[in-house]
Amino acid sequence: MNQSITQSFSISFTYKVHFDKDIFDVDNGLMAGLFQSKFKPKVLFVIDEGVYTAHPSLVKKITDYSNHHQTYTLAGSPLVLPGGEQAKNDSSILQQVLDKINEYDIDRHSYVVAIGGGAILDMAGMASTIAHRGVRHIRIPTTVLAQNDSGVGVKNGVNAYGKKNYLGAFAPPYAVINDFTFLPTLDDRDWRGGISEAVKVALIKDKDFFVWIKENAKKLAARDMEAMEYLIYRCAEMHLDHISGGDPFELGSSRPLDFGHWAAHKLEQLTNYELRHGEAVAIGIALDTTYSYLQNRISKEDLIQVIELFFDLGFDIYIEEVADPQVIKGLEEFQQHLGGILTIMLLESVGKGVEVHEMDAELIRKTVTQLKAFQESSRPIAL
Repeated sequence: MNQSITQSFSISFTYKVHFDKDIFDVDNGLMAGLFQSKFKPKVLFVIDEGVYTAHPSLVKKITDYSNHHQTYTLAGSPLVLPGGEQAKNDSSILQQVLDKINEYDIDRHSYVVAIGGGAILDMAGMASTIAHRGVRHIRIPTTVLAQNDSGVGVKNGVNAYGKKNYLGAFAPPYAVINDFTFLPTLDDRDWRGGISEAVKVALIKDKDFFVWIKENAKKLAARDMEAMEYLIYRCAEMHLDHISGGDPFELGSSRPLDFGHWAAHKLEQLTNYELRHGEAVAIGIALDTTYSYLQNRISKEDLIQVIELFFDLGFDIYIEEVADPQVIKGLEEFQQHLGGILTIMLLESVGKGVEVHEMDAELIRKTVTQLKAFQESSRPIAL
């Protein structure tokens, strides 16, 4: 007997990304308002160690805020854990969050609130996703990169088997709060790093935004807060538009927002993650943009604009590891991560991406040579 039953259903996900300042000031009701319900839910806070060090009064502020508003119950003291890629590479850190979720009986009506950079948000989101098949989680990104890109999306995960984000799950957050008051304490590398993700989305989707970034590059590099707040808002807006209009759970082989990332992920691994994600993305974008030029997809003028922008922002576009033959292996790993055919985003023009399904290894090597020449001269020469 050959029988089958077909089931089809859809689920609507809704979450808000808030932009605010001083969210743990007792006069700011945003956080307290997220927990309005018939009972006081339990809330476990997970804090990036780097944020804790830069903001030593944060734990007291969280405690005072909770006592003042009383819309939720603190599940013990906030859990302070190492951030950066260590949070995603060391499985014992993920286990510590799971242990606290169990210890404090955090259930599906409770919340895990993660405060920190993208790595700790990814890891805490992963713990929330697998506990009870899904505990509500709230993200409070504290870096430029997390506020405008990684922290506002639906991905959670950790690294495994020497591969970035090998273990993970798609689970939209309950809410995201971008608190701009965390940004001034970032070092220059983390301040600058997140700008590369804005360049990425502008290059493949919005020429006007790219022009704005280029016109404001000096302000952004000089840590102008007004310019940075606009960049974060616009980049986050475009990221969310992409999620709602495309393939949010990446069931296909196309991942446009990973323009420049196939090489970036491999470079992070080859440098033992000493190269930060935003820095690696800048190199990856420069590589794929130059490759697009060498394939006659974009004009010389377009290429010059992109390379000059990265220099104006203070990025390196070449390091020794770019010439490592293992970088090209990143193409294979990128394909394996998504399955299906290889799909890479290149440029057709500034503001418009184009997907390709193969890349020429010899042309990649020529591209790397060109990037080295650009870096050594600090400008796009020898074209």
